[in-house]
Amino acid sequence: MSFDRDSLAAAIAAHGEVARVVVVSAQGSTPRGPGTSMLVWPGGQQGTIGGGTLEWEACAMARARLGAEPVTVTLPLGPAMNQCCGGTVTLAIESFAAAPPGAPTYARPIAETAPSEPPLAITRALSAARNGSRAPDITHENGWLLEPLTAPRTTVWIWGAGHVGRALAATLAPLDHLALTWADTSAERFPETPVISPSVGDLPHLAATAPATAHHIILTYSHTLDFALCDTLLRRPAASIGLIGSATKWARFRSRLAAAGHPAAQILRIRCPIGDPAFGKHPQAIAISTAAQLLSMLEKQATATKGDMTG
Repeated sequence: MSFDRDSLAAAIAAHGEVARVVVVSAQGSTPRGPGTSMLVWPGGQQGTIGGGTLEWEACAMARARLGAEPVTVTLPLGPAMNQCCGGTVTLAIESFAAAPPGAPTYARPIAETAPSEPPLAITRALSAARNGSRAPDITHENGWLLEPLTAPRTTVWIWGAGHVGRALAATLAPLDHLALTWADTSAERFPETPVISPSVGDLPHLAATAPATAHHIILTYSHTLDFALCDTLLRRPAASIGLIGSATKWARFRSRLAAAGHPAAQILRIRCPIGDPAFGKHPQAIAISTAAQLLSMLEKQATATKGDMTG
């Protein structure tokens, strides 16, 4: 994962000074891995580091440190936090009044005890990034943190870890240009070795924290959850919204969404069914056709953007 400078700049423009929380290291079983980050301001947040008590406490600490110097905090995910992951995460909390300058990497001290000069691991990572011998990755060493600042990847949220959700996650995970978030209501719903670090929590709440540029694919185990996600996402910006379901399900959802106050034009932002029925109803077939549909849409958007830039 990389430092999303554009999202930070947009959040600062909208909310003033913003705190950024990033997982700099993780040991054992944890909700999210190193590089996972979220932005926090007095009235809200964007992104998630895994939900639950960990995220709640991190948000509280971040808001309390708006305008303060950077700090690192190590938290065990045990009974004291009402979590049973058993792992440990180290978070860096930084306050930003402006986004850092554009560059391939962003290295800085994040602890009061950090030396004035970057340690060897950081200088080696900087050198490798400059000469192109190795792609930059998040590096945390002796109070210093280095993160890559790359072009933002396309954000895709997969809602649901059932058969189709697992197949879709496995299909999209190898694509480096996609930044995937995979969410469901409990860790038990995910496979033992998920291809993407799972996000667990209240799904409509998580949806309310998603960036405005995210593409959403909804395929949970519950029509109630599916509807709640549709309702939440229609009330905020989203790049696209796809919903698994039959024509009958979609007709009922359209009626319920209209009754909930959504105009017809807004409801049409949702694409249902997703994929291509000609591929069949096997979970892998649905996943493949849905992935193809998403990638085709993204390619068309990229082509249109390039055309706009070249006149």
